[in-house]
Amino acid sequence: MTSMFQLLIDGTSREGSEGKTVPVVNPATGETFGDVAYASARDLDEALSAATRGLMSWQAVPPWERGRILKDAARRLRDDIDRIAHVITREQGKPLAEARVEIERSADFLEWGGEEARRIAGRIVPGRAPGQRIEIQPHPIGVVAAFTPWNFSMALAAKKFAGALGAGCSIICKPSQETPGSVIEMARALLAAGVHPAAIAVVFGEADQVSTQLIHAPEVAKITFTGSIPIGKRLAAAAGAVMKPVTMELGGHAPVIVCGDVDPEATAELLVEAKFMNAGQICLCPSRFFVEASIAERFTARFVELAAALRVGDGADPETQMGPLANERRVAAIAGLVEDARTRGATILTGGRRIGERGNFYAPTVLTDVPPDAAILHEEPFGPVAPILPFTDEAAMLAQANGLEFGLSSYVFTRDEARLRRLVDALRYGVVGVNGGLTHQPEAPLGGWKESGIDTEGGIEILDPYQITKHVNLQ
Repeated sequence: MTSMFQLLIDGTSREGSEGKTVPVVNPATGETFGDVAYASARDLDEALSAATRGLMSWQAVPPWERGRILKDAARRLRDDIDRIAHVITREQGKPLAEARVEIERSADFLEWGGEEARRIAGRIVPGRAPGQRIEIQPHPIGVVAAFTPWNFSMALAAKKFAGALGAGCSIICKPSQETPGSVIEMARALLAAGVHPAAIAVVFGEADQVSTQLIHAPEVAKITFTGSIPIGKRLAAAAGAVMKPVTMELGGHAPVIVCGDVDPEATAELLVEAKFMNAGQICLCPSRFFVEASIAERFTARFVELAAALRVGDGADPETQMGPLANERRVAAIAGLVEDARTRGATILTGGRRIGERGNFYAPTVLTDVPPDAAILHEEPFGPVAPILPFTDEAAMLAQANGLEFGLSSYVFTRDEARLRRLVDALRYGVVGVNGGLTHQPEAPLGGWKESGIDTEGGIEILDPYQITKHVNLQ
């Protein structure tokens, strides 16, 4: 039995007006289990019209009530977590345990956005003349166009829904057509909790067509995107042409600095878990392992032992520790990076191969002797490959760690307080994990430096990208 993932416009699920659909494939089996409807230009016009009406009605809801609604939507997600986890695993591949964590994080973001909605406040500035005062009023920026990827399809959309709806905006979201069900589930929870139907739309379609139409539509006031740097640049350029602000969390290629004073085996155990979660398809995950030479042999031996022992399989199997890659494109990309490194002289200590003929499984892979010109040291791998790079010269290592256009996340492992401060200060990244992994919790803002992003998401600032101020001069 196949599922039909429809467009959600003005509170109604519907097929695209031109009847176009594309299949949705289970990455663990390669089997098609559903079809997703594609929006036509007419469908997008109707979504824009609804969102304009939704903006007027939703922004009129008192912030306190908006907060209650968002928090109720979070409760609904948590109450239905087991069923929705199977939706995520079937379409994205990650193990059920990781899917449940994603739903919890999504609920946390909706809840946090609701709490911050209740704290919206303006301020009064005394004037310079008798009887004068200046009011600074926060207002919702308007209709938001959101574009979200497939790796954390619900959680990355939840950040945008939480900020936009909390601020009083309406939102049109285009998720990946490869993982349609999770965002639809979240949207249904929001509608059931009381978000006005016209304030939310979920649409699918040809990426260039949808982004071009939404970005250039006069109804849209704000663009938000999570994805790769090249696509982010294209969207930012299109938004800049019509003077619309953007929030972007873009790709990463996180350096991990493992200093010689740490326990190499314990650190390897922690980093194997961080690296191979979601099959390495995480923008924040460690991807270049700079290990001080004095402990490199011990660290590498334990890392390889643990990576080789990971149970790879269907995420629906509770014994699975790493699921498949999300699509065939990722398998080809990872295989290409590994082969490029091998032909340039790298050594494959474990993995380096596809697993089986069914599904998108690729073995956890560890590389050493990786030359500086290997593509994997310059391109975001976004998969289960770990190059280990021993170092002796800290300054040269830092130059290599900071030498890319990426500036999202980084990691430092050391027990030397002075060295820790020196390394953290030297890393040109928006996020630094110290002696542990990284997860974006809603109470803290997160964003990339350099080409890895514009603006932040989360924290007490979560509503800021979706608000605009009005200066009112009163005599």
